[in-house]
Amino acid sequence: MNTDTVRLPEVIVREVGLRDGLQGLPVLPTQSKLAWLGLEAEAGVSAFEVTSFVPAHILPQFADAPDMIAQGHAVTHAELSALVLNAKGAQRALDAGVRSLVFVLSASETHSARNARTTPEAAVQVVQDLVAQVAGHPSRPRITGAIATAFGCTYEGRIPVERVQKLAEGLAQAGVDDISLGDTVGFAGPGHVRRLYGALRRQLGDGVVLGAHFHDTRGMGMANALAALDAGVTRFDASLGGLGGCPFAPGATGNIAMEDLCFLLDELGVHTGVDLEKLLHARHELARLLPDQTLHGALSRAGLPRTLAPAST
Repeated sequence: MNTDTVRLPEVIVREVGLRDGLQGLPVLPTQSKLAWLGLEAEAGVSAFEVTSFVPAHILPQFADAPDMIAQGHAVTHAELSALVLNAKGAQRALDAGVRSLVFVLSASETHSARNARTTPEAAVQVVQDLVAQVAGHPSRPRITGAIATAFGCTYEGRIPVERVQKLAEGLAQAGVDDISLGDTVGFAGPGHVRRLYGALRRQLGDGVVLGAHFHDTRGMGMANALAALDAGVTRFDASLGGLGGCPFAPGATGNIAMEDLCFLLDELGVHTGVDLEKLLHARHELARLLPDQTLHGALSRAGLPRTLAPAST
């Protein structure tokens, strides 16, 4: 990226650890989740994926989904998103007061069958129905169409670009507010990222907001984020301490670390609104909330450079 000639954007960083990071862990009390939310919001993070409206017997971690939304809105004015997989989950989320929905479908046929018991094409139709379902809602929520395993899948290997393009086209036609690509098991590299986002931008035009959700399985997470930024991505998912992983995707490891992503963006002069010192404090407190979990990330290990000049606010 040539920062002398490219006007760098203001980006949104969304904390997904409260959902993605916790989904495979023992149940964390609601008040502990809210404490995490409050600390990170105080650091300036403006968007969070806080829960998932799925049956509690499948993921008991999210049995408190309605409480996380109601009490979360009392903690912060940040954007609070919830993941849904079908119309029933979407209705539960709307009833709970969710203002931002994330609907995930998979580009992998096998992962889609194991994770959601459907096909990618059928999932696109569900999104179309979902957008129609919420269109008349008094406070129409933001809808993110997220394509998991967009770069590759443990079961099927590299996913053809044409398949991802077809799914993205369906999401755009459905009327989602943004389209996010997920590297669920860490198949992506910077070249792959540039090619895929470039293909989508040429296909969909500049009016479609693109997001990225990278895992750091093979140590390429930050390089991929930089490549995505260079390709025009303006919404990034990450998790404090690199928590995360998918129980239905063998080999999936943690998300890119929120603190490392914000440090990268800050060094580039990209405005995120995040105070890095406060973010590292939030990470320290998260380690106390999750004493049995190993957190990751380079910035927490090395610390902030004494001469760091934060991005312009």
